[in-house]
Amino acid sequence: MSERPVGDQVLELDDVSFRRDGREIISGISLSVKAGEHWALLGANGAGKSTLMALCGAVNHPSSGTVSVLGERLGRVEMKALRRSIGHVNPRHQVLAPLTVRQVVLTGLTGSNELAPRWEPTHAEFAKADALVEQFGLAHKAGLRWPTLSQGERGRALIARALISSPELLLLDEPCTGLDIAAREQLLETIDDLAYTHPRMASVLVTHHLEELPATTSHALLITAGQAVAAGAAAGVITSENITAAFGHPIDVEYRHGRWSARTGRSNRHGNRRQHAVELTAS
Repeated sequence: MSERPVGDQVLELDDVSFRRDGREIISGISLSVKAGEHWALLGANGAGKSTLMALCGAVNHPSSGTVSVLGERLGRVEMKALRRSIGHVNPRHQVLAPLTVRQVVLTGLTGSNELAPRWEPTHAEFAKADALVEQFGLAHKAGLRWPTLSQGERGRALIARALISSPELLLLDEPCTGLDIAAREQLLETIDDLAYTHPRMASVLVTHHLEELPATTSHALLITAGQAVAAGAAAGVITSENITAAFGHPIDVEYRHGRWSARTGRSNRHGNRRQHAVELTAS
């Protein structure tokens, strides 16, 4: 599959709904992601983020509406083959055997949890795995077994695993799960670097914490109860009003030095009340 120029369509959802056991989980969502764009998918727990990601990753078909991934419409393409062109980073990824870091990265070529039997990577594939391991600061740990790695090291290794197949679309499913502040910041720096090392690759990152958004986030989709609240350029979408609507709770959003943060609006109201009380006492 040829590399798409920046601006070309990578992912298109048109009026998509998804139902399971008679319940509508996603309802009428549309999304358009172009090459080089970096989207955040934000919503509370149970909002439908995982279901939407399964559609974006060519794992499930929509119940209605259309989904096109890398120019291929779901329902008219072999899903397994399409998924080889999609990188997927999931911190809950299971490594069934005690593989080394290098071996885990190589499993990205087969889309499996362990090395495929009777499969031997080529010299070029070994070289690419080693280059990615070095790029993400894991060269000194390439031979270590997966169970011995920290959660932050695993996160960087999983990004390397996702990139080894040269995907045009990268899906990051709550990549900061389980990380302390230092490991989170290191991982976000790694994700930010991808905008420069892979400028044509599009990405969609799922989270429900604004502090976990990379600085390179260009667009955002907010959902609540399976429906879109707002979608578009991140600066216009990630606002106090929209985040409050998406999470059903008063939230104040702050944007500083290229990063977002959130605080409950209630604390501000309490602060205003205390200030008002002080003014009344003083008068």
